[in-house]
Amino acid sequence: MLKSALRKQALNQRSALTEDNLQELNEKLLAQFKKLDLSNIKSLHIFLPIIHQKEPDTFLIIDWLQQQHPEIEIVIPKADFKTSIMSHHSYLDKEDLLNNHYHIPEPQKAKLFTTTPDMVIVPLLAFDKKGYRVGYGKGFYDRFLSKLATQKIGLSFFDAVEEIIDVHLNDIRLDKCITPNQIYIFKD
Repeated sequence: MLKSALRKQALNQRSALTEDNLQELNEKLLAQFKKLDLSNIKSLHIFLPIIHQKEPDTFLIIDWLQQQHPEIEIVIPKADFKTSIMSHHSYLDKEDLLNNHYHIPEPQKAKLFTTTPDMVIVPLLAFDKKGYRVGYGKGFYDRFLSKLATQKIGLSFFDAVEEIIDVHLNDIRLDKCITPNQIYIFKD
């Protein structure tokens, strides 16, 4: 399938989710996330959800990490839509967050994180069985991930599609993708 068709399909699937559906799917995503080996993880970059887009509620993961793995530094992004580049900040708490023009929560006072995170939790709309993903089309995460040799893990409410047809050289493959029912592992 083409990215444009997958993007439209995924947004339609998400918009059809009820609050009860979302709660159940988010709880299942968290249960799958808990299965990851975090023993060598010192810092973890995670996106913050756009609530009106019905994205996975990564605050559940953040809260669990803070309780169960307080030694892991949580890193969150801040997008510059003029340059299409993200900066990365150590997560303080929800009180430090303010929604930007696109309703994406972003840090306001958190210190800049300048090293490479050990794991990145990547947003997506859809993904295929080879580990390629479809996002909103701005390329923020592909640019960010292209500079990293770190674990790249997607979060999706829905299972993989067979193939994204219009993958190009700048698309960065995921290492894994967590869904409510399983963790996909992608190998070369």
